[in-house]
Amino acid sequence: MTPKDHARTWLALACLATLAGPTRAAPLLCVWDILGKGGEVHTLAQDYAVAMVREGVHFEVRTFTDERVVAEDFRAGQCAAAILTGFRARPFNQVTGSLDSLGSAVVVRDGKVDLAASYEVLRKLIQVFASPQAAALMTEGQHEVGGILPVGAAYPMLRERFEITPHTLAGKRVAAFDHDRVQAMLIQKMGAQAISSDITNVGAKFNNGLVDLIHMPAITFKPFELAKGMGSKGGVLRMPVMIPTLQLVFNRAQVPATLGAPSRVYWAGLHEGAMKAIQRAEAEVPARLWFDLPPDHVQPYVDVLREGRIAGAKAGLYSWRTLNLMKKARCQASPAMAECSVPTESP
Repeated sequence: MTPKDHARTWLALACLATLAGPTRAAPLLCVWDILGKGGEVHTLAQDYAVAMVREGVHFEVRTFTDERVVAEDFRAGQCAAAILTGFRARPFNQVTGSLDSLGSAVVVRDGKVDLAASYEVLRKLIQVFASPQAAALMTEGQHEVGGILPVGAAYPMLRERFEITPHTLAGKRVAAFDHDRVQAMLIQKMGAQAISSDITNVGAKFNNGLVDLIHMPAITFKPFELAKGMGSKGGVLRMPVMIPTLQLVFNRAQVPATLGAPSRVYWAGLHEGAMKAIQRAEAEVPARLWFDLPPDHVQPYVDVLREGRIAGAKAGLYSWRTLNLMKKARCQASPAMAECSVPTESP
């Protein structure tokens, strides 16, 4: 081939490339994992990215230890998708973000919290939201929820044990996530001091004595070294305040319109594995640290949580639809609960 022939060949290739348009970069999946690339959420995201190749999407996974960065980059359109806590996902979809509302999954039976039934309430809602019938609820504006997983019940963790009632929290310093206004509202209502915190510093504040009480799932106990803050006087109250979730959210302009349904089905299929991880984490908290409320204190505690989530809904921070669905699931599990005979979860 002569130099002139080479020139013609390269010119032809250049023209074809121009006609084909610029090469599109792989959509970015931004992931929050407190342990970075060594964490289970990062691994989950990588497995998910591989699975979605069959849907024609080749995600590039980028993991961050600061959840604020993930939320801000996603909001700015730098990420096509993001894996966040339900708290951070709530601005993108209030329906699914309200799964993490105060006490909404908590089932009480015979004066005790039925933890298995409480987890089942959340599982039922996640299955409903993964169904084709709920597809419209998963979309809000330009955002769509592509999957939900539980991360485990958030328990009150105390530096020094005391019987928690609506009256004994007065004066206590309680960590409140600065991106969840409802927590701060409830803490202040009970006369406690809400100490602004986030996932990156809540463990250090607890261990260093800057707060008296935090609400966290068992999966944080070891990585945050919370036993240090509890010492010999502290403990974990077996009374969930909520069951937080992990949620995948899409920017609909950056992913195929058909991705939502198979993505939600994929995540729903991970539920059993997530529950096993939660059970392992709860079993790793030393038995000596767990303690329970007296039976006559359980219902007042649950009532305060209900008042808090209703106040949150009235303030426009929770979805009434989600609260109503969760109440129905609670009352199916335990019809004898007092709340099941009165209309408390609708506007």
